Amino acid sequence: MSSTDQILEMVQNNNGTITSAQVSEAGLSRGNLKYLVDKGILERSARGVYILPQIWEDELFNLQVRFKKGVFSNETALFLNDLTDRTPTQFCMTFPLNYNTTSLKNENVKCFRAKDELYSIGVIKVSTPAGNPVNIYGVERTLCDILRGHSNTDIQIVSEAFKRYAKSTNKNIPILSEYAKIFRVEKRLRTYLEVLI
Repeated sequence: MSSTDQILEMVQNNNGTITSAQVSEAGLSRGNLKYLVDKGILERSARGVYILPQIWEDELFNLQVRFKKGVFSNETALFLNDLTDRTPTQFCMTFPLNYNTTSLKNENVKCFRAKDELYSIGVIKVSTPAGNPVNIYGVERTLCDILRGHSNTDIQIVSEAFKRYAKSTNKNIPILSEYAKIFRVEKRLRTYLEVLI
């Protein structure tokens, strides 16, 4: 099997998407990607991300590939955790405190920063609506994040998220309480939980 055939097989097995890093990991030349783009077989979706022409561009995955340290948070994490029906108009990502976010100024991204000891709490991997893996904060961490003062999350979105959480069979109140202590939102959390649970 030729290198380009191997790449196309990888694309088919990966929801119509491939990254230049995946091609290198497979021991194949990245030059094959340029060849496939020149032939019109693949399209360059973002730096280092290639898709089949018939595939919708996955903005979330593109951002994750380009900004590996970013974790989708706040309203974007609510959407990916199915705690809201509102599709984000601007993506929210959290980065380590010392991460340089100047390259994100031209992107549709609202950046948050977290101290190293808080940054990695509650990170999970989920699939985007297009089926590609991205890092997001889990449900309990996200609920604490939207209660924090700097988030400026619309009160209706917060209320809806807590209503959905209260109905969920997968809720983990002990973890939520633990995170609320860590992120200092215990009072606000109590207000929502007393009404719903």
